Amino acid sequence: MKKISLQVVILQLLIFGFLAGCNRSKVEPEPQRPTAERAGLFVLSEGLWGRNNSTLTYYDYTTTALTEDQFSAQNKRGLGDTANDIAVYGSKMYIVVNVSSTVEVVEARTAKSIKQIDMKDNGTARQPRHLAFHKSKAFISSYDGTVAVLDTATLQIEKYIVVGRSPEQMVVSNNKLFVTNSGGMDFPNFDNTVSVIDLNTLTETTKITVGLNPGKIGADAYGDVYVVSAGNYNDVPASLTVIDDKTNAVKAQLPFAGGQFVISGDYAYMAGFDGKIGVFNLKTETLEKENFITDGTVLTAPNGIDVDEISGEVFVADAKDYTSSGEVVCFDKAGARKYALRTGILPKKVVFVNK
Repeated sequence: MKKISLQVVILQLLIFGFLAGCNRSKVEPEPQRPTAERAGLFVLSEGLWGRNNSTLTYYDYTTTALTEDQFSAQNKRGLGDTANDIAVYGSKMYIVVNVSSTVEVVEARTAKSIKQIDMKDNGTARQPRHLAFHKSKAFISSYDGTVAVLDTATLQIEKYIVVGRSPEQMVVSNNKLFVTNSGGMDFPNFDNTVSVIDLNTLTETTKITVGLNPGKIGADAYGDVYVVSAGNYNDVPASLTVIDDKTNAVKAQLPFAGGQFVISGDYAYMAGFDGKIGVFNLKTETLEKENFITDGTVLTAPNGIDVDEISGEVFVADAKDYTSSGEVVCFDKAGARKYALRTGILPKKVVFVNK
């Protein structure tokens, strides 16, 4: 019998066991059909903590030119220390730099600086972590236990919403913002909650108990929010919690093998520690592929995974040895390797820009 990885078994149990019999009616989002071809992509690399060497690599699809640090080339200064997240929203690109306690807002096509937002509270670093967007607002989680609300037109912070300890990733679902509270800055006293913010009132309405040390989060189009908790790295294992975005009730909680996790459309992709990428169809509730990779490509240390919604290409950030240059590997939608791009240290996230 063919051996199936632990990651696959766990998500297969989730799909066939815990969600069996659920009504999977799709929630149609606001139309956001892509109207332009891609100009290229950016790769955000964290760099090493305390070394002030985060970078933003740019790959031009037309010329195939690779600029190792587009941010420095455009702005004649470094990006900062330990960049954690990046997102394109409208004509702007937002970059969260954790240790430097800044959010860089730049032109999406060029990475030319528009504004550097200082994320400090009376001189004390808030340590921003991740981004989410809804209508005209950007939401920025910070390790000081807040989520900042940034107006994307004026680029002014309108308020700070108090959530749990050391908040990490966020996702918008059913007009709510779900925020994972890791408690990571209080190691080993981790948090185990997800804050729910009403996007009409911009207030926290409740906290949901999940696994210990939640961090990664995603939502599908059928009303489910998925939370990956890392545990305590010792005797409390990683876990996966499924939340109903209407009732905020926990539908399922089960062991999880870890790895990088992303939801794109009706599919969930997970780059596991074994270098494989599992693919799960969230609409049909079926395990489609044990390993998305079809050509034998081996990933060393997956540190992030992203999907181009237009092309269906899957991009995996490989940190290699964690101390020197990494790479991003592009796979076509059939799972064959197309190319790899050299990046800075600890590549984390890929974003795409249109012509």
